[in-house]
Amino acid sequence: MIFLQECWAKHTEFSQIIMAELDGEERVLATAQHIVRSLGTTENMTDDMLNILSNFDDRFSGINTMLPKNQEPVSAEVVSTEVAEELNKALDAAEGVILEWETVISEATSGAAIFDSSSDDGAKYLGAVDEVQNALGLLSVSESNTTENRAQNVLQVAMARLQEEFRHLLATHSQSLDPEFLLDHFACSFNSYTGGADLESKSSLEVSMSSNHQEALEEVASQSSVEEEEDVPEAELQTDPIIDLIPPEVVKSLHEIAQRMVIAGYRRECCQVYGSLRKPVLEESLGGLGFEKLSIDEVQKTTWEVLEGRIKKWIQAMKAGVKILFASERQLCEDIFEESELVENCFAELSRAPFIQLMNFGEAIAISRRSPEKLFRLLDMYETLRDLLADISVIFSGESCAVVREEASGILLRLAEAARGTFTEFENAIAKDTSKVPVPGGAVHPLTRYVMNYVRFLFDYVDTLKHLFGENTDTRDGQGDDNTSPMHDGLSPFAVQTIAIMNVLQSNLDGKSKLYRDLALGYLFLMNNVRYIVQKVDGSEVQALLGDDWLRKHTRLIRRYATDYQRSAWTKILACLKDEGIRTSGSFSNGVSKAVLKERFKNFNAAFEDIHKAQSSWLVPDSQLRLELRISIAENLLPAYRSFLGRYRTFLESERHSEKYIKYTPEDLETYLNDLFEGRTASSQRWRSSSN
Repeated sequence: MIFLQECWAKHTEFSQIIMAELDGEERVLATAQHIVRSLGTTENMTDDMLNILSNFDDRFSGINTMLPKNQEPVSAEVVSTEVAEELNKALDAAEGVILEWETVISEATSGAAIFDSSSDDGAKYLGAVDEVQNALGLLSVSESNTTENRAQNVLQVAMARLQEEFRHLLATHSQSLDPEFLLDHFACSFNSYTGGADLESKSSLEVSMSSNHQEALEEVASQSSVEEEEDVPEAELQTDPIIDLIPPEVVKSLHEIAQRMVIAGYRRECCQVYGSLRKPVLEESLGGLGFEKLSIDEVQKTTWEVLEGRIKKWIQAMKAGVKILFASERQLCEDIFEESELVENCFAELSRAPFIQLMNFGEAIAISRRSPEKLFRLLDMYETLRDLLADISVIFSGESCAVVREEASGILLRLAEAARGTFTEFENAIAKDTSKVPVPGGAVHPLTRYVMNYVRFLFDYVDTLKHLFGENTDTRDGQGDDNTSPMHDGLSPFAVQTIAIMNVLQSNLDGKSKLYRDLALGYLFLMNNVRYIVQKVDGSEVQALLGDDWLRKHTRLIRRYATDYQRSAWTKILACLKDEGIRTSGSFSNGVSKAVLKERFKNFNAAFEDIHKAQSSWLVPDSQLRLELRISIAENLLPAYRSFLGRYRTFLESERHSEKYIKYTPEDLETYLNDLFEGRTASSQRWRSSSN
């Protein structure tokens, strides 16, 4: 037995020497001489070895001159008999161990397995398999067909048993991961921050553009403002995301079994067993994260409200799946099989279908009907896949997984295209909003709130959107190298798109202002809405994108609408305070028509009361703008009224019931002006008695 092992060791040593990179002819010859000397127990055997070496390489032709002159030859028959005896002894011992376990397992009632017992049993069985494989390695050049056939038969029995042991160990120790454990591990591994508003806040935006959801939208905006102020750290790797899917001691046994099966030519069977048992476990673990298998047709038939929840689960499954599940599965393959090609084949066998299923969902969302409420989800999916693409390339390396990498890159492109198209659809939806019901009091329209909150949320993805619209020179998503538009010098394509949205919104608001019968209220409506737009832009990332000129232009537009409002609302009442038509002769002091003067005061009082009644129900939500507007009205009205009252008061004070005409002091008017633009209903309006 010892002799047989020495023969095999020398055989292996020589093979390694020949296969290795040679670093010198003298070293090779010296090593060959050593092998020949060690094995040259007979003259015939020495000659045979010299012939083999000479045929292998010309440099060994003179090796016989290096042999010692006094070496004693041994009979070839003695060596041959000794080798055969050692081979048969080794096979007898190995066969005994292998067949003994076949008997034990066949008679067992508890499903006994070799590697379920002591570690010594497993090691002893593997040692027996090694003896058979070593014997076959020596017999491959011998003429003992009977012994070789016997060894082959024993090896087949051993491989069948090892295959079952491999299957049993995998089946026993392969369990799907608890979703809570998986998510907790992911949270500990990655202190992640997605940025911007959460999914629920963004969902609040997804209302009909023409519906009146002002309070809800304002709440979304206020919540998001608080979120923006928080100082949240960037994503930071905390711990190793790789986890032990199978206990390390079991992995060691699986590795030992796989080694023997691969050497014996059972690599395909080994890989099939591995994939058939690990694939369902991987799929179940992914399913535990909430991701469901859905065909493209099923996704297309599902309502958007339901799909939103599934997109959230998809993002969760992608992040934890790639970073932990697929990465850990790849590591398990490497620990068990070692050989790179076999690792790639086995990993591809079990992971390809589950990953493609994830990608199919992404494709179904990308090709679904485009509508504005889908944009945030598309961007979430795009950023998720984009950020994982490098990990996917590493985990799914090799030719066997090429289809996975190509599919991921293709879905990323389709999500990018869908996001660009949906952004354009958002612009179209604004233009098509044809609601015909004017907002009470000229307040901010729900469309304005929707669009501006939508735009603000978009800036959670500003870098992504800039890339998608070609601001970067990278052309992976089919974008060109131009970073500016010829019609908007210095602005990026994304800025041009945003300005286009603002312009469409402004045009739509102009049309809605004409729904008001009162021209002044139409101007107040435009003033309120442009003010809201400017407030959302001022000091934000939107201003940085659109530029200061855009902000100054729209600030001037607010003042213009305010002026147009005052001209429309107050020109008529100010005309009552003019002197024309009151004087009857050239003498101002005594040429006054009291009848005309009384009528003028009555008209002023009636006009002011009508304005107060109407405009107290009008609304200017912004307190600063409301105060500025009241002050501007007072600066025009009160001096004119005070002057008019000073000139003509004396002509009516002596008249009976003069309070019917001089009903208000300038102070009364100022008090009443403070009631304007509060949005009060008619029942809540108050009137004060004149101090006269």
